[in-house]
Amino acid sequence: MDISQLDLSRLQFATTTIFHFLFVPVTIGLAFLVAILQTWWHRSGHEELRRLTRFFGTLLVINIAIGVVTGIVQEFEFGMNWSQYSRFVGDVFGAPLAMEGLVAFFLESTFLGLWLFGWDVLPKRVHLACIWALAIGSALSAAFIMAANSWMQHPVGIDTDPTTGRPVLTDIGALFTNPVFTWGYAHVLLASLVTGSVLMLAVSAWHLRRGSSPEAFVRTAKLSLLVLLPSSLLVLHVGSHLGIVETTYQPMKVAAMEAQWETCSPCSFSVAQTGGWTSSDQDATKIIEVPHLLSILATGSADGQVTGLDELQSQYEEKYGPGDYTPNVPVQYWSMRTMAYLATLLPLLALWGVWLWWRKKLLTARVFHSVATWSVLTPFVMNTAGWMLTENGRQPWIVQGLLLTKDGNSPSVSTGEVLLTLVVFWVMYLVLGAVWVHLMRRYARRGLDETGAGVDDDGDPSDNRPVVLTY
Repeated sequence: MDISQLDLSRLQFATTTIFHFLFVPVTIGLAFLVAILQTWWHRSGHEELRRLTRFFGTLLVINIAIGVVTGIVQEFEFGMNWSQYSRFVGDVFGAPLAMEGLVAFFLESTFLGLWLFGWDVLPKRVHLACIWALAIGSALSAAFIMAANSWMQHPVGIDTDPTTGRPVLTDIGALFTNPVFTWGYAHVLLASLVTGSVLMLAVSAWHLRRGSSPEAFVRTAKLSLLVLLPSSLLVLHVGSHLGIVETTYQPMKVAAMEAQWETCSPCSFSVAQTGGWTSSDQDATKIIEVPHLLSILATGSADGQVTGLDELQSQYEEKYGPGDYTPNVPVQYWSMRTMAYLATLLPLLALWGVWLWWRKKLLTARVFHSVATWSVLTPFVMNTAGWMLTENGRQPWIVQGLLLTKDGNSPSVSTGEVLLTLVVFWVMYLVLGAVWVHLMRRYARRGLDETGAGVDDDGDPSDNRPVVLTY
């Protein structure tokens, strides 16, 4: 196996997956919030809420359109870059991926079309049901994908075919009761609500700071805070318990996220460290250690034992044969901290906003408006770090304990071919990313007013087309 070709294939799939995952939480979270907005309008009849629904619905549609394009590439990569992997897991992955395509994706796309073109055509209740079906479809789509991915982290519900040596799915229910799936999926849903609510809050705060339709955007600011506060607190709780689940089924992943080479009990958590990233250099300079915290995160007990990387490496060599079974430690270490540190800031932002709301200063709190606007970057960095933590921590396994990543590659694909397509994908995704940012920024800055005219970037009325008509 040409290792450089393997590395390029991994880099290519990492590129497409991480880029695609920028859109997934926005779609799930924003679809839910837009559905709440439309329900609010349906019950109250306020025209202002109707315009807000279409305003944020425009951002949702832009995100779905570009997100779908980025996700299609991954399906081709399974067959072209990872043919050995596809053969190995085909009898397992076929079920959840078929469900995602035939049920969730078609549910999502069908009702997106009905909702998009059904304004003033469909009965109000039917049209409202469409946006809720879209929200449910996007959440279901994530469920099937997460079920497949969680199986890679912790294979369940299978037997081994004695002829081929490949896993065969015997209990589909086990896929959806896999502890890695149940807690991981809850974590993704909550992270999506956080992402959608932060996006809505950021856009609302931008308009409030400029005095653009303040009576309208204060409504969406309050709605986003109502969703952000509980979801940002719950995502911390679920993420903490997910660490305990991972300790049970993937102890190497948890030990690597702390660069813990020696088995310890109790174990402290370092806020930051330098050095200690490899087995030949295990002496780290730890900056601010929090006693017992790693034991709590990994086991739920203040005195819980965390098995070190050295001991796990020995166990894996004895069980699976010679090899390096330690993932990239610095990636694990900093991905975990990036995700955790940013996640702790969001409840503080939500509490700040709720406090201003209670003090009736939400309309005039310009410092909060500025901070809330820039906070839109936070969930994207947080989600990316979480995804890297999950996927890098499984290495060198592509299916934990069953198939090594190096054995899942396509041996007939040359290094030059992977490099060429990698460069092409980078260019394509940079263009798509620029288009996405431009469209989201452009339509997010178009405000609302009584006449339906747009508002330019300076917050002054202009002759721009109304955003509610840009479909």
